[in-house]
Amino acid sequence: MDIKTIKNIPISRVMSRLGFCIIRTNDLSLWYKSPFRNEMTASFKVDSKKNLYYDFGEGKGGNVFDLIMRIKDCNFKEALHFLRNEFDSFSFHQPKQDLINREINKDTTYQINKEKVLQNHILTEYLKARCLDIAVCKKYLVEVYYQVNDKKYFGVGFKNDVGGIEIRNKYTKLCLGKKWYSSIKNKCKQLIVLESWSDYISLLILYPNTENQFDFVVLNSLSMLNKLDVVFKEYEKVLLALDNDEAGIKATQKHLGVLGEKGIDIRYLYNNGSKDLNDYLIGNY
Repeated sequence: MDIKTIKNIPISRVMSRLGFCIIRTNDLSLWYKSPFRNEMTASFKVDSKKNLYYDFGEGKGGNVFDLIMRIKDCNFKEALHFLRNEFDSFSFHQPKQDLINREINKDTTYQINKEKVLQNHILTEYLKARCLDIAVCKKYLVEVYYQVNDKKYFGVGFKNDVGGIEIRNKYTKLCLGKKWYSSIKNKCKQLIVLESWSDYISLLILYPNTENQFDFVVLNSLSMLNKLDVVFKEYEKVLLALDNDEAGIKATQKHLGVLGEKGIDIRYLYNNGSKDLNDYLIGNY
């Protein structure tokens, strides 16, 4: 690993490796209790876009090297050695921007090389950073090794109903194959609809009894909501747990009108300023 690669190691990943948990999030800002002192309120901010930290208690900040030198009370050379030994360079290989937030379809050359039980520590650390229980994640997620245009990547995989796989890691949000929703059926009369698998797993962590008391649809994209009219007819109640953003609010209002009395908005579960269930879990647990 060269210095430039090491400098791009996400500070959030370093904080997680060192045992510091995210207290709350605000857009691209991650807030922690300072690693430099005991405190009740989180005053240590990480800008995940710029990959810089700022400690409001000290009035100082910097990059990942500055952080390690401060925490370890060491010089630059020693910080470089620590980071080089602790982190695998491949885990922080960021794919090109055109692979983010897109569907990999038949016009793009891709290949799934391997699917495995979730165990890669890089991926489990990514999930832990989102406060997701690994035992629950293993029931619904796999780790996927794949390549796009001859470049190799890996990520967390969540399968949809038509054979596509949603891929997520620190840098990537894409679908290998056809974009579609994912169904989890328990032969129940009530359905919960969520936007993402992280919201689904967050719901199971927050309310474990729901796992076997409802059927679920994970949309994987809000646009999939319009494809559920036939699915909705199978249920006595449809509970909508969409995002608390402009698109999610509009979609909720529209479908409550379509569903009538059988439609229920359950965003009150995380209507405290949180964007979604995973954001609520990160901010409160």
